[in-house]
Amino acid sequence: MHFQEIKPDIFYCGLNDCGRKMFDELIPLENGTSYNSFLIKGSEKTAIIDTMYPPFTDEYIKNLEENGVEHIDYIIENHGEQDHSGSIPALLERFPEAVVVTNPKVAENLNSMLHVSPEKIKTVGNNEELSLGDKTLQFIFAPGVHWPDTMFTYIKEDNILFTCDFLGAHYTFDDVFAVPSQELEHSAKRYYAEIMMPFRMMCKKYTQIVKDMNVDMILPSHGPVYKNPEIILDLYEDWTSDTPKNLVVLPYVSMYDSTKSMTDYLAEKLETAGIKTYKHDIVNGDLGDLAMALVDASTIVLGTSMVLAGPHPASVNIAYVVSILRPKAKFAALIGSYGWGGKLFDLIGQILAPLKLDMVAEPLQVKGKPKTEDYKKLDEIADAIIEKHKQ
Repeated sequence: MHFQEIKPDIFYCGLNDCGRKMFDELIPLENGTSYNSFLIKGSEKTAIIDTMYPPFTDEYIKNLEENGVEHIDYIIENHGEQDHSGSIPALLERFPEAVVVTNPKVAENLNSMLHVSPEKIKTVGNNEELSLGDKTLQFIFAPGVHWPDTMFTYIKEDNILFTCDFLGAHYTFDDVFAVPSQELEHSAKRYYAEIMMPFRMMCKKYTQIVKDMNVDMILPSHGPVYKNPEIILDLYEDWTSDTPKNLVVLPYVSMYDSTKSMTDYLAEKLETAGIKTYKHDIVNGDLGDLAMALVDASTIVLGTSMVLAGPHPASVNIAYVVSILRPKAKFAALIGSYGWGGKLFDLIGQILAPLKLDMVAEPLQVKGKPKTEDYKKLDEIADAIIEKHKQ
């Protein structure tokens, strides 16, 4: 548990969870994560901005008490998900004078998820302000940067912005202030890919809004605090842009190496033509690595084996994951191998349809190991992808 001064009378009071391996029972964590909470001591009122993940509630409250917190007037909740809000019931019990301040959508979620009484919640409107005396909190609604209930909190006198999940990272640290590194950039990109990419257009919008605010500091709810906001804002400007990079992502599942050999052949042809490729073993690979590659990909080539009369379940699952991540890729192709027959691509095509990808060629379905004529068709797919990337 940390307690560190950020600016005069503004303190970090969050926690590193180095041992957590999965987030939302879906996202693998390479380095655990942090749950960021902040204490604001105004000349008249004291506020907490975001709270704590429920398993650490007791440790969190003990940390506040050991650092002299005897009274809380406001609990500012930027987002209702429980890794931010989970300690609210215990905080209200420990500090019964406190009132939760949030927007109507978060208030609804707090009532349904944590049974927080509406009588303990004060709802605010977009851009509404709350005075702590010498510090003024302004609430900026940011729906769609992860959840419909998300908002930011801005402290006007200090020119700092608490961005909730937006601009965050699953990352742990000794000092709360960000130190630029490849490791931090990797964690921030992985976080964007897994959590924010489905909302790319809203992220693009709010990246520009935050840039235009010209704040001195960005304080997200996961990962380090940015004294130089341009570090993370420039990365988001790149990741949320409409233009993909010269990259083909090839996720595949192969039971007896036939589909793998097709994937390897196609990747080699593309690399020879100057196109970067990322091959992803669906069964044994890390989902986060695939998500990161999808941030930049222009083309997705999905390879699958047949199970009974349909596509391998792992390929169906990954097609669904790709569809909900909504990458900015423009083109796609489907390749695979079967044994005795069935429909290999119908279901996958249906799942990917909402992405409106331009299929560069007819799906290539090979019986058994690929033969000379099959490799010629792979050449045609490679040529089509090369031509699209030139355009």
